[in-house]
Amino acid sequence: MSVPAFEVVNNEAEGRFEVRLGGEVAYAEYRVLSNGILFPHTEVPPAFEGKGVGSALVTTALAWARARGAQVMPVCPFFAAYIKRHPEWHDIVHPHYKTALGIG
Repeated sequence: MSVPAFEVVNNEAEGRFEVRLGGEVAYAEYRVLSNGILFPHTEVPPAFEGKGVGSALVTTALAWARARGAQVMPVCPFFAAYIKRHPEWHDIVHPHYKTALGIG
């Protein structure tokens, strides 16, 4: 298994996980709320597509949420689709979002 040529960094000041390649940035935004962590938007520039960057952003963000003991609220369609396809993350989805994802 090859090691990806990128690193996911939690930019807490901006409230997002980031991957930088060259002059471009892929990111997954988050908002820490009293009842969980909301993931509203993910942006992956065309140069990053097909390289596993989006999946790396999501898995890093979800692992961070799990380590905090937080439930996640995947508003971002990319996050929602990823979680729906990966049952190992279903346990940390906020109950109100499980129904929307069809996993509840």
